[in-house]
Amino acid sequence: MAVYRARVAEGKLDNDPAQRLAVEKLQLLHMRLVDYNPARPKRVGLGFFGWGRERLEEKAVPGLYLYGGVGRGKSMLMDIFFDSAPLRPKRRVHFHAFMQEIHAAIHVERGRGVKDPLRVVADRVADGATLLCFDEMQITDITDAMLVGRLFERLFERGVVIVTTSNRAPDELYKDGLNRQLFLPFIALIKEKLELHELASHVDHRQDRVTGAKVYFAPLGPEAAEGVEEVWRRLTTGPGMPLVLDVQGREVRLPAHEGRVARAGFADLCAKPLGPADYLAIADTLDWLLLEDVPVLSPAKNNEAKRFVTLIDALYEARTRLVISAAAEPERLYAEGAGAFEFERTASRLQEMRGSDWLH
Repeated sequence: MAVYRARVAEGKLDNDPAQRLAVEKLQLLHMRLVDYNPARPKRVGLGFFGWGRERLEEKAVPGLYLYGGVGRGKSMLMDIFFDSAPLRPKRRVHFHAFMQEIHAAIHVERGRGVKDPLRVVADRVADGATLLCFDEMQITDITDAMLVGRLFERLFERGVVIVTTSNRAPDELYKDGLNRQLFLPFIALIKEKLELHELASHVDHRQDRVTGAKVYFAPLGPEAAEGVEEVWRRLTTGPGMPLVLDVQGREVRLPAHEGRVARAGFADLCAKPLGPADYLAIADTLDWLLLEDVPVLSPAKNNEAKRFVTLIDALYEARTRLVISAAAEPERLYAEGAGAFEFERTASRLQEMRGSDWLH
C-alpha cells in the first residue's frame, strides 16, 4: 500500500478508487504472509501421556483471484505486491508460460516411467515457490482444462499461496469449452481456496495514457527512439523485466515487459528462428507490443520479412496494440523485389493498427 500511495503521489498512477480497494486486499494478504511457513512442523500433544509425532499444522492462507477488464491495472498491482511480499521462495510467471512448462515437465517424467508424473511436477513447483503469482489466468486448451484441477489441488495441499489476475470471473473460465463439465470442479476449487475480487474500474488506464499519442515512428533515429520511449513511460511504471515464454519447449524472450505490455527489437523477434506458434503466444500474452528498429526489407532478408509478416498477422488477429519504430512508412518497408506484392497486406494492416479506431 505504501508503494502504491507513493506512485499516486508522484503522479505515476491515477488515484483510482477501484484500484485502492484491490490494494487493500493485497495489503491484507501481505500481512497474513508475514512468518507464514507451510512446512513448519508443530508438535501435537496426545493428552497426559506424552507427545505424538510432528505434523504440519500451519494454517492455510487464502490466496487472491483478481479479475477485471483490460487495462484496469491488475498486473501492475500484483507486481507491486509480489516485489514486496514477505515470503520466500516466491515466483511470478505468466499463466500461459507456466502451463507450457508443466506440460513439458510431465512429458519428461512420463518418459522416465514415473507412475504419477503430475504429482511429482506439482511437488517440484511447491518446493520452488511458497507464493505463486500468475498473470492472466485463462483456459482455452482442453489439455490445460483437464490438468489444472489436480495440479492446483496438490499445490494447495502443499500450502502454496496463489495470487492470480484474469480478465474473466472464475465462472467464465473455459466457457463453452469441450467437456466443460469436467472443468467445473476446478472452478469450485478456485472459489474455495482463493478470495475473489473484481477490480471494477470503468477506466482503461493504459488507453487513457496514450489517447492521441503517436504510435508509428519513422524514419529511425533519436526522435523515433524517444517517441517509443515516451509511449513506454506512459504505459508502464519502470524499466520492466525480461519476459520469457515457454512455447513447445522453446524459450521466446522479450527484453522488457510490465504486465501485458512488452518491448522488443526487430532483431529479437524476426532475426531469430521463431515461427507462428511463438508469435501467437506473444500476441496471446500481450495487450501492447513496442517493436523497435524495423529495417527496410527486401528479398535479401527474405526470412526476416516472412517472420515480420507472420508476427503482424498474429498481433492483428489478437487485436494487440502495436507501437513501432521503423526505417520507413509501412508501404515503403518492402517496396521492391519478389515479395513486395505480398507485403501490401501487411502494410495495410500496419496502417490500420496505427489508427485511432484500432487503439480503442
